[in-house]
Amino acid sequence: MTASFCAPLRLEQISIALSGRELLTVNATIAPGEVLTVMGPSGSGKSTLLAYIAGFLDREFNASGGVWLGEHDLLSLPAEKRGIGLLFQDPLLFPHLSVGGNLRFGLPRHSKEKRQQVTQALEQVGLAGFEARDPTTLSGGQQSRVALMRLLLSKPHAVLLDEPFSKLDTALRQEMRALVFSQLREAGLPALLVTHDHADAGAAGGPVIELG
Repeated sequence: MTASFCAPLRLEQISIALSGRELLTVNATIAPGEVLTVMGPSGSGKSTLLAYIAGFLDREFNASGGVWLGEHDLLSLPAEKRGIGLLFQDPLLFPHLSVGGNLRFGLPRHSKEKRQQVTQALEQVGLAGFEARDPTTLSGGQQSRVALMRLLLSKPHAVLLDEPFSKLDTALRQEMRALVFSQLREAGLPALLVTHDHADAGAAGGPVIELG
């Protein structure tokens, strides 16, 4: 799959169970630039679904069903080859790297003009001149922006969002929702958001599946 690869993410008859108890069933197609929201209370299997798609589901779960990106069978690939980008509740920036270093880490090895790409990425999210900053000196919102741009610079083919706004305050949450969803639409990436917040689903603007 090339960096310009753009295709729907298909979740075909996915079923996940734990100790014989079915947690969820999902059957959906996510178009490029669309965000599918899966909502449900804690323990309903939301994050488990992401783990199955990304390739790191714990062996205690029993799962079946297909995950396709265009004509590519993702379940036949190891996690690192699936082209899936992940955004979590915590930014998970590397504390031993500068802001610029964190962004360069996201770039593919063969990528050219890395400095220019990092500069442009920071300008895009209002952090121009932050290359040398220690990520621990950034506010929560600034760290979230860096994490988003690191993800986008890695050129994923689809994105999984695990309640990425839940630890932000209300005003910042609205700002980050607008930023994240606009960037995903602009990049033409199919995305799956799991959340328990109806405001997240409303901002995502796509179809919603409610669990439990």
